[in-house]
Order: sequence, then C-alpha cells, then structure tokens
Amino acid sequence: MQKKYVVRLTGEEREHLAAVVKKLNGTSQKVRRAQILLKADAEGPGWTDRQIAEAFGCRTKTVENVRQHLAERGFEQTLNGMKRPDPPTPKLLDGAQEAKVIATRLGPPPAGYANWTLRLLACKAVELSIVGSISHETVRRTLKKAA
Repeated sequence: MQKKYVVRLTGEEREHLAAVVKKLNGTSQKVRRAQILLKADAEGPGWTDRQIAEAFGCRTKTVENVRQHLAERGFEQTLNGMKRPDPPTPKLLDGAQEAKVIATRLGPPPAGYANWTLRLLACKAVELSIVGSISHETVRRTLKKAA
C-alpha cells in the first residue's frame, strides 16, 4: 500500500535525530519520535510501519501519526511535541482573588480560633464574596503556591 505521508529527512535533520537518540537527549517521547523518524526515512532505512512499531514497542498508529505530524507541523514541532495552549481545567481563582485569600489568611483568625484552618478560609472567602464557592483543597493549593 502506498504511504500517504513519506518521511524525507535532510542531512542536518538526520544528524540532529541521531544525536538525540545517541545521547537520549530529552523526554522518552522525544527519543522515540526521533527513532521512528530515523527508521521511516525514505532515503535511509525506509522501514515499514509494522517493522518500526515492533522494533520500538509501539503501535503502528503511533508511527503513522509521527509521519503525519512531520508533514503537517514540521520537524521541530514533531520532534518536541506541541505545547497545550490552555490547561486542561481552568483556574478557579484569578490573581486578585488569590491575593484576597492570602490577605485573609494573614489577618487575625475568627473569634474562638487560634489559627486559620483551610475550611475556615474557604468559608470566609465565600462569606466575603471573594468567590461563589471554593473547596478547602483549592485554598490549600493557593496558599502552598504563595508560600
């Protein structure tokens, strides 16, 4: 079957990939992509997708995806992967809200308490209308990040 995305590497790209594989330079994903690209090179070994998948312990779909990404995204982005533009879950507190929670924590605790607890801070943040609802775990992460 004719391959839709054929890998043709330049000499410079081949040298770069060989250096990544030899030195294990980067993440394991980066090294695996480099190995796949080197073996899939039409001017090099030109292995089939099945041979590559068996040699490196991955699926043939992975090899196909690496080929496709090289054609669509270019060499650097294929090798290093894409950065996620946004986090998988949005932030619950913005910077101003975080500052208010931290300022509340630095103030005196409510009457009858010696120290602020995370649950008290969460209740106080809702009470002061800093945020509609918040868990003590979010307060903990905010304070840990600020510390």
